[in-house]
Amino acid sequence: MGDIYVLSAKKYAGAKNLPVIHFDYYDTEVSVNGYDALIFTSKNGVQALDQINGCWKSKPIYSIGSATSKAVKALGGNVVYEAKSSYGDNFAEEIKARLSGKKVLFLRPKTVTSELNTILRDAGVILDEEIIYETKCTDCNRLEKPPAGSYIIFSSPSTIECFFRCFDWESSYTAVVIGTKTASYMPENIPFLLSEKQTIDACIALAQQKQTS
Repeated sequence: MGDIYVLSAKKYAGAKNLPVIHFDYYDTEVSVNGYDALIFTSKNGVQALDQINGCWKSKPIYSIGSATSKAVKALGGNVVYEAKSSYGDNFAEEIKARLSGKKVLFLRPKTVTSELNTILRDAGVILDEEIIYETKCTDCNRLEKPPAGSYIIFSSPSTIECFFRCFDWESSYTAVVIGTKTASYMPENIPFLLSEKQTIDACIALAQQKQTS
């Protein structure tokens, strides 16, 4: 029975860590004055902004999912809407009517894989964007390749890019992918298990189920 690997530094019960990615929070200035609402699509955006400007906590927050909402609430912020779907395009469709005509700030990473910004602007949202962090690949020399039989959880396109930058795929590995958007970035020759729920805990549970089946 192989070990389960999460490709980040965050600890999860039932899994080991292989931090192929890390986050670089920008040292920049961001003003939230004049905005009717803020949009976060990851907990890293919340943490990055909190290091820059603590005044964001007075603004209504639109959050893409439970992990992001948890980070907002832990820092004293006010979540007024949590997405039903953790896909950026679907999130935008959910909130566009609520935000149409309003001035909104999207706190985002350098690279995004959704059309959230375009969808909202087309719906009449007055949207500004601030890039406040970046996902980077960890130096391969600092990483140890997972042993044969491991279950590898891919939780974002970045984890796919950074894992395969460092390691060749072994036929004894089992890939577990968090959602269809991430799955679209997987190499075509590698089969994978697709989690029905878009959380890392759900991916771990799926891997554990396959371990014992």
